[in-house]
Amino acid sequence: MSRILLALSLLGLLGYEHAAVAQSAGDPVSSALQAFGALSPDQQQALLQQVSGQGSAAGPGSVAGQGAQSNARARAEALAQAQSMGRRAPLAATEDLLPHRLKADDTFIIQLSIRRQKLEWPPGANLDANAPVPAAAAQPKLAPEIELTTKERLKIDATRKLIAAKNPYQLDAVGALQMPGFPAITLAGLTEEQAAQRLAIEPELQKLDVKITWLPVQRPGAGLKHFGYDLFEQAPSTFAPGTDVPVPGDYAIGPGDLLLVQLYGSQNRTLRLSVGRDGHLAFPELGPIQVAGRPFSAVKAELEARVSRQMIGVRASVSMGDTRAMQVFVLGEAKYPGSYTVSGLATMTGALFAAGGVSEIGSLRHIQLKRAGKLVDELDLYDLLLEGDAAHDVKLQAGDVVFIPALGPTVTVDGEVQRPAIYELNGEVTATTMVRMAGGFTADADPGKAALSRVDAQRRRVVRDLDLAGAADGALPLQNADVLRVTRLKPTLDEGVTVSGQVYRPGSYAWEPGLTLSRVLPSLDELMSDADPHYVLVRRVDPATKRISVVSADLSAALAAPGSAADLPLQARDRLTIFDLNANRETVVRPLMEELQLQATQEHPLAVANISGSIKAPGDFPLEPGMRVADLIRAGGGLDTAAYNGAAELSRYVIENGQTRRTQVLSIDLPAVQRGEAAANLELQPFDRLYIKEVSGWQDQDQISLKGEVHFPGTYPIKRGESLRSVIERAGGLTDQAFIEGSVFMRKDLKVREQEQLDRLAQRLQNDLAAATMMAARGGQQGAGQAYSVGQTLLSQIKAAKAVGRLVINLKLAITAPPGSPEEVLVRDGDELVIPKRNQEITIIGEVQNATSHLFDPALSRDDYIALSGGTTRQADLKKVYVVHADGSVDATNVRWWLPHVGSTPIRAGDTVVVPMNAERMPLLPIWQSASTIFYNLVVARAAIRTF
Repeated sequence: MSRILLALSLLGLLGYEHAAVAQSAGDPVSSALQAFGALSPDQQQALLQQVSGQGSAAGPGSVAGQGAQSNARARAEALAQAQSMGRRAPLAATEDLLPHRLKADDTFIIQLSIRRQKLEWPPGANLDANAPVPAAAAQPKLAPEIELTTKERLKIDATRKLIAAKNPYQLDAVGALQMPGFPAITLAGLTEEQAAQRLAIEPELQKLDVKITWLPVQRPGAGLKHFGYDLFEQAPSTFAPGTDVPVPGDYAIGPGDLLLVQLYGSQNRTLRLSVGRDGHLAFPELGPIQVAGRPFSAVKAELEARVSRQMIGVRASVSMGDTRAMQVFVLGEAKYPGSYTVSGLATMTGALFAAGGVSEIGSLRHIQLKRAGKLVDELDLYDLLLEGDAAHDVKLQAGDVVFIPALGPTVTVDGEVQRPAIYELNGEVTATTMVRMAGGFTADADPGKAALSRVDAQRRRVVRDLDLAGAADGALPLQNADVLRVTRLKPTLDEGVTVSGQVYRPGSYAWEPGLTLSRVLPSLDELMSDADPHYVLVRRVDPATKRISVVSADLSAALAAPGSAADLPLQARDRLTIFDLNANRETVVRPLMEELQLQATQEHPLAVANISGSIKAPGDFPLEPGMRVADLIRAGGGLDTAAYNGAAELSRYVIENGQTRRTQVLSIDLPAVQRGEAAANLELQPFDRLYIKEVSGWQDQDQISLKGEVHFPGTYPIKRGESLRSVIERAGGLTDQAFIEGSVFMRKDLKVREQEQLDRLAQRLQNDLAAATMMAARGGQQGAGQAYSVGQTLLSQIKAAKAVGRLVINLKLAITAPPGSPEEVLVRDGDELVIPKRNQEITIIGEVQNATSHLFDPALSRDDYIALSGGTTRQADLKKVYVVHADGSVDATNVRWWLPHVGSTPIRAGDTVVVPMNAERMPLLPIWQSASTIFYNLVVARAAIRTF
């Protein structure tokens, strides 16, 4: 039973939690135990700890434990699927299921933070049992830090800063951590969590939480594997003698072999004849025949001949049945050395596969076959892997020993070769031969810039440059521990130009002396429809100094006069950019400006010019040599339609006496610049700023929307300073059903401001609700759950509410007031006026028994309408009842029972009576009074809009 329980637990860790996977993998118990048996003792112990819940300090039920198991199962499901398809998974795949254990040279980060107090939530809470605080509100916040004295905190902060400054850390060659101010601490073999626990017991770190994060860094050459060892990663699971393998003619017959003899002619039968231990074959009617040690082809010919001679009228056909099984030894640096039973047809490689292959410290080039203590042959697996030569993969005999010696001298080949790896040497090998063994150079390799790193006779690491394209360096003999690196060609385009941006065929073009812009872009058809043909930006690099410069050209002018001064001559490595007329050019220009800034010096400061105002693409642009005002306008995409075609302003810095800098403003005659007059087209200086003015009053057409009871509702364009009265007159005036007192006038900018206030109010209410609920829970206040529920409802309503942007106006005065009077309403772009139909209802909302509407009766007062709605609820605040009139104004007159005319607040058709909630009854919600008032006002405004 314990065996089954262990297997089922391992199935959970190894990813067999799905029934389909378990069925496809065969017997789940056997599969789990087989996978468990393939692990090392340390790995088996780690899995057993995970099964028993002891593998992690976090515990099996913790979030960290669940995450680790989830990741392990995700990786293990792929392993289980591979096993279910009949493939043997490599040991590395099984090792991936376990947490990483630190080893020598591992890199990791150490994070330290002051420990926090243990937080229990809710601490001593005594909430109302009938209305508990929801779980969402009962989530504990971040616990406070443990209490420290000032001296302790200063000391701990100094330790944290000292340790953090040395991140990342790396274990030394023996797996020890060297932290400043601490003795060497051995962490090799520990997981990240275990290593953190080990550090936490240090006296200086006992008041700190330690976290270690392993970084799977691959140093140059560290990720390379030894060549050839992956041949055995997908080894077959069994090595039973094969029955369907063709038997070669030189196969030596031996005891245990089975021969099939088919007789035909006067006799028709099949004989199954086995070779006895004495080497004889007992053939009926022919007697014993000596066959042991003889080739199968010779035995076949003899038997068929003897049957034909001695058995009259009978012929025979001899074939090979099951071959004998024999025992061989695979010793030395095999993964699983030992004795193996293999087929009589097995060769040396078959025995190697049976033993799991060669270990990483075993040789692939000197695998020996020994028979009766003598060396029979030596197998070089490189011949098989690189050239397909199996001449030395000889057949085995019973009792043979396949011996794998230790790994010999190695050379690492890295960089731009087809097969970078660590290769084992077999005699003297040159650099050229080594590259050929690595598959040759890649297409991006630079054979003339190879580097050889080796340890010289004085045990120093030295580097030597090699030109593998030459015969001398290519013939250099390599030695043990050499590292040969082939570098990549430079990514720069040495003999070409690059075109990008708004062109149909971006890419690289061949460069030759005399190449010009018109030859690279021979027609405007090469540009997209939204491309700017007047400003082509060219990034240029001087090969000698590596300094970057910028020039530009007008492609339209270049195509109009090929070969002229406008047709810019191009240089090798130029990068041409064609801009979009509809897009900002900053994304392309800014990186270029940053490059220019990096190479700027006091003698050669950054040359930049700025253009702003009514320009299509305002911003900073590189200042080219000889750049003028017209060139800067061209760089900005040209003048906008709103540009004032008169004078522009050029701001320029002027240095006086080499001590003071002042600003000089120059007036630019734009029409003269556009005509090409040199006097107006000034040459620009660094940091010049050109401002293009906008035509006075130029803006998009303003509009106002009229809805409801006007003769011609719709959207009307308005002129600057037009009044609402004028727009209504243009719309044909009001209809006879217009409810002027209930009109709603909305303004766009007011709506934006209202929405911002609503968002801020919602955020504040949410914070207040959380804080009040926690305070109530700590203090054991009764009704905390009910207060939370009410507050959450109101909060959700506030979040769902959308601003209206209503501006309270007296429409009757606005359409009758004379021009220039205070009652006149001037309209703006985006204004909206809604005039509903005549309204005869009075609406009662809030804390009443039946929130509804009543037909207006001039004889009824405010309190009469409240009484018609069933009266108020127990939560109503009778002192703060108010009336929202149809025009949006609010009458919040408080009445007292001892004063005459109780409830005499004037009520008109279309008004809304609001009975607010008494927040004082709930200790948690006194700050919510204003929120409910805002919400009710929004409801009233929305209702008024929907009535037209």
